[in-house]
Amino acid sequence: MPAIPARTANESLPSLAAARLASVLIVDDEPGILPFLAKALAPIFSLVETAENTLTADALRQRCHFDLIICNVRLSGRCGIQWVSELREQGVDTAVIFMSMYADLKVAVKALRAGAQDFILKPVDMPQMLSAVTRCLDRRPMPSGGGVLRRTADRLFDAEPIIGACAPIRAACDMIKRIAARPSTVLIEGESGTGKELAARAVHGCSGRSGPFVPVNCGGLTGELLESELFGHIKGAFTGATQARDGLFSFANKGTLFLDEIGDMPLSMQTHLLRVLEEHTIRPVGSNREVPVNVRIIAATHRNLKQRVDAGLFREDLYYRLHVLSVRMPPLRERLDDIAELAHHFAQALSAESGLPPPPLEAAELQRLQAHRWPGNIRELRNVIERSILLGVAPSQCLDGVDDDADAIKQSAGAPTKTDHDRSLQAVERQHILTLLRQHDGNKSAAARTLGISRKTLERKYQAWKTRGLLPAD
Repeated sequence: MPAIPARTANESLPSLAAARLASVLIVDDEPGILPFLAKALAPIFSLVETAENTLTADALRQRCHFDLIICNVRLSGRCGIQWVSELREQGVDTAVIFMSMYADLKVAVKALRAGAQDFILKPVDMPQMLSAVTRCLDRRPMPSGGGVLRRTADRLFDAEPIIGACAPIRAACDMIKRIAARPSTVLIEGESGTGKELAARAVHGCSGRSGPFVPVNCGGLTGELLESELFGHIKGAFTGATQARDGLFSFANKGTLFLDEIGDMPLSMQTHLLRVLEEHTIRPVGSNREVPVNVRIIAATHRNLKQRVDAGLFREDLYYRLHVLSVRMPPLRERLDDIAELAHHFAQALSAESGLPPPPLEAAELQRLQAHRWPGNIRELRNVIERSILLGVAPSQCLDGVDDDADAIKQSAGAPTKTDHDRSLQAVERQHILTLLRQHDGNKSAAARTLGISRKTLERKYQAWKTRGLLPAD
């Protein structure tokens, strides 16, 4: 493995200022590449994690947020392209840079189609890697967890734009504006997909705090792992702790720590968090030393915390500590007047991203979208627009979930629409999917992505056909 040029990282720091507040996950099973890249990127990123396989990478992703993934195309166990494709199917829009030993145009095209922002050949040229990292971070999108929102009536959040001018979203924006500069904890409530993390980023962006915004999912870890992630640990604190490690509170110093799904935090951790809120200090796992921290806490939940308090699942004293200031993100069904602007925004952004034409959004089509109940809120709207772009059909044809995707596909392919001849329609659907599978060399993830449905849905259909003997002999 080549040595790191002495000036590479330091000389590139000015152009990578945004990376200082970002996190990166490096996934590769080639001996030597992980320590090489980790050492080269450590002076630049606030957090660098490495994984030798996708299982370890998925475990790390559950523990904390990453702004960038650098992944090898060929990995033992699971192909890097397949893994990233599955992440995209799950709605993960983290920027990705692929690496490969082989200058294969087909592989590069597959990587870009899987959602990669760049493709770099090995052995890695660090100036080229740093240039790719800069491009990725400069154009990284807002989080998709609640969709990208922009407020047209008030450009308060230029860095964290919010779309919409209806009364409920204006009330949320006004509250953000009023509480942003205050140091108190904030609780953001709302259903899944309403944009709670985006609201938290808006609070941080308007707060004037100099440190980073650090998000963490409280429901994805056990109490012990979450404690180590938040507070860090000393060397030898537990089995496998071969070196000391700072926690996310340390990374978020002078900034904001966003505790997503706080309602799912284990009770044991709630006690530790309450102490931090009262004392403004943390104690790394295994240490007797208290470390002062200057971190603002923003928590979010889709649950009713008062009900969880009554059920004994959430500490009452912590609830009142968190509920000093609150923001409610309204569900999309309360924002029907914003659907047109949101739909146009997603159509424009996703069309440019995919290179495909935007879907039709005439007045009649927008009325159909406004008539939908939107249980998945803004996230569901974004997914519907993306599916319609990929299938080449109107968004309203993609409203009823993945089980209706086959009908949209058949209509887009010129096949007959649904009639009483259901048996023949099933045959058309089956033939279309089998044809796509052959085109993708049996890769079900790639075929599902082309169809605009999940791999799980395709697998379920495939197994049903197999059980009924409707598949051709191998």
